[in-house]
Amino acid sequence: MITCYIQYTLDPHQLDDFEKYATTWPAIIERCGGDLVGYYLPKEGANDFALALINFHSLAEYEKYRARLAADPEAQENIAHARRTRCILAERRSFLRLV
Repeated sequence: MITCYIQYTLDPHQLDDFEKYATTWPAIIERCGGDLVGYYLPKEGANDFALALINFHSLAEYEKYRARLAADPEAQENIAHARRTRCILAERRSFLRLV
């Protein structure tokens, strides 16, 4: 099992747009083969970042997921929404393993 850890740097004036982006993903992620743990926005403190955690059985399964995601019209529209609103300024991915 691996966890894809996505760290977003956000425009703090566009948090509502990011929240719409994040709440659109669960059904898409599941349909494309990921196991979404969740999207997280800060409750207190810094307001310019968010996190997402998605589990996969292996890196090979993640690669299959990415191909399905690229072909999914709803995923494409959600990505276009983030670009239009510029709610995401930067995105970093890392892969973690449970110890």
